[in-house]
Amino acid sequence: MTAAGIARLAGVGRAAVSNWRRRHPDFPRPVGGTETSPSFALAEIEGWLRDQGKLAEVPLRERVWQRLAGHPAGPVTALLHTGCALLLVHDRHPKWLRVSAVSDERMAQLLPDALDDVLTPRFGVRRRRAVQAPEPAQLLPSVPLLRAAVELAAGLGTRQTYEFLLGRHLDANPRQYPLTPAGPAELMAALAGPARTVTDPACGTGALLRAVEPVPGQYLYGQDSAPGLAALAALRLALGSGNSGSHGNSGSHGSAGSPGSRGSSGSAQRSASLETTVRTMAADTLRADAYPDQRADAVLCHPPFNERNWGHDELAYDDRWEYGFPARTESELAWAQHALARLREGGTAVLLMPPGAASRRSGRRVRADLLRRGALRAVIALPPGAAPPYHLPLHVWVLRKPTQRQPTQRQPIQRQPTTPELLLVEAAGLAPADGRPAWARVRDAVLDAWRGFDQHIGDGTWAARQGFARAVPVLELLDDEVDLTPARQLPPPDSGTVGQDLAAVRGDLDEALRRAAALAPAPAPDPGADEDAASWPLTTVGELARAGALSLRSGTGAPVDAPQVPALTVLTGHDVRAGTAPSGTPDDAAPADTAPVFAEVGDVVVPLLGGTVAARVVDEATAGAVLGRGLTLLRPDPAALDPWFLAGFLRSAVGRRQASSYASTSARLDVRRLRLPRIPLERQRAYGVRFRALAEFEDALRQAGRAGEQLVRGLHDGLTATVRYNP
Repeated sequence: MTAAGIARLAGVGRAAVSNWRRRHPDFPRPVGGTETSPSFALAEIEGWLRDQGKLAEVPLRERVWQRLAGHPAGPVTALLHTGCALLLVHDRHPKWLRVSAVSDERMAQLLPDALDDVLTPRFGVRRRRAVQAPEPAQLLPSVPLLRAAVELAAGLGTRQTYEFLLGRHLDANPRQYPLTPAGPAELMAALAGPARTVTDPACGTGALLRAVEPVPGQYLYGQDSAPGLAALAALRLALGSGNSGSHGNSGSHGSAGSPGSRGSSGSAQRSASLETTVRTMAADTLRADAYPDQRADAVLCHPPFNERNWGHDELAYDDRWEYGFPARTESELAWAQHALARLREGGTAVLLMPPGAASRRSGRRVRADLLRRGALRAVIALPPGAAPPYHLPLHVWVLRKPTQRQPTQRQPIQRQPTTPELLLVEAAGLAPADGRPAWARVRDAVLDAWRGFDQHIGDGTWAARQGFARAVPVLELLDDEVDLTPARQLPPPDSGTVGQDLAAVRGDLDEALRRAAALAPAPAPDPGADEDAASWPLTTVGELARAGALSLRSGTGAPVDAPQVPALTVLTGHDVRAGTAPSGTPDDAAPADTAPVFAEVGDVVVPLLGGTVAARVVDEATAGAVLGRGLTLLRPDPAALDPWFLAGFLRSAVGRRQASSYASTSARLDVRRLRLPRIPLERQRAYGVRFRALAEFEDALRQAGRAGEQLVRGLHDGLTATVRYNP
């Protein structure tokens, strides 16, 4: 564990850990890491802290995470071992009780056979599965972690425990894994519709397959070139499902009250009667497809972008290139054709694509053939920030395998369009002014457009939505460029109401400017100008918390299965910095065993990331929102601290320099080190009046800025509408 982890265990700042290392010769020696960022053995640190009386009451979930992060074989191996143990608890709880009621050494000897009895019915025979039972020598260092993880699962549930550990690992290593956020994953699964057989040829950690709507007798197939990811995906999907086996091989679930009894809650809930079968394989999909003969009802895929070494030279004569051989620079079109090749007739594939795949000249011939033959049905432009890389407005492609047979009563097929059309959707306009996607709105609007288009495909009755969605005849797109970028093919918003809308925006701008001018603070002397402010004693937030002048709470978000969902709103770090209303939604990664933190009037909320210190005093409009992850709430005692005084000094340059250890914008703020003067309450309130006036002025400036940007955009659109689009 690192110094930051030690600080969390002891409930102190990192500076205190550095002081302990210098002042105490018996402080444990580093066992790894680097000179500037050493790592320590968890057992030695816990023992030293306990002997010194410095060990804080650490939640079990934090102790489990520290054991996993400090595993000698690495966190991925620890996650695999933990997932296997949790699956044993979920499926064969009595067997876990037997193998765990012995010494650690004996438990490591017994576990492999017990795990194999669970893994084989779940994932198939050894040579055809990504998850293998570890050997006893590999398991021995993991035994304390497995015992602690199962203890955590007794209260949290097997699925939630594994999701917490996996999510914590992914959050700590965002650049190492191809992540598909929950919003785009759920949208893609909904576009594909209910399906009995679903394949993800680049499954990563299983986010897309996890979002699939469960149906009876469902089969989920995943493949990834990284063996660790393929195994993590299999365990994640198995723990998220309620099946007790595959192909009729059933095991016993944990009984009521056991850790396994809560393992199928949340967004991936699957009833035991659904019997979902999970299969994942580790291999390069384009070069060594693990399911060459499999034909799925749906394919979901978030392929690697801009991959030059995808097999262009050795796959030139592959029979999957039915729509043209992709160029070396068009790896995404190779993945699209692979998805089509693995669909049954009438099946649907949904892929997350970079925007360049819709317009690059090197891919125009493949795009043209996809259009001519009716395989490509929709291109949907998502708002920027939907998924990594966050600076690009990614596209979703919806493809359907053309049918070549006549429908039967038992096997109906999708209707072919009489007049080939492509649905183009530009969803960037649905994002709020801050540019972040509001997924409930995006999802509903996109699905409404797609389902309406799909029901009336080719009959000319589907009505376009100006500036948002349009069914474009394929013949209009088959030019020299075959540019499928939605924004370049859609008409602007209805010009009949532009004048009225801009007049309303101009009125809002005038009102905001008048309010800002009226609130502009005068250069009056500071409240403490008549005193020697330099002599005021300083204190820190940590000292105030220990004295009882305020209390500190960390934001956890709201779990999706909270009783109040969907009524709960979540206050995010962006909301605090932008001064906007709470915009977050319940999060599946939020801990289900921790009560959400609700903001109250007079609380001060501080984001932990972002480089500069922001602080917001909660008003009546924000009160009742759940504190999101990455936020700290300071609840001052009104008899000791004025909240506006507190927020104002927390934003000061002095406090910022003292609380941040790094100059990088990614530095994590240590709230306990923020400094402010210790002055009487009356003087605090005098400062608080000034700080509150500054906050109102800042809010007026923000409103004027947003109205001004909206007016400028509207005027540009109005002036260029007839030039940009001529139907």
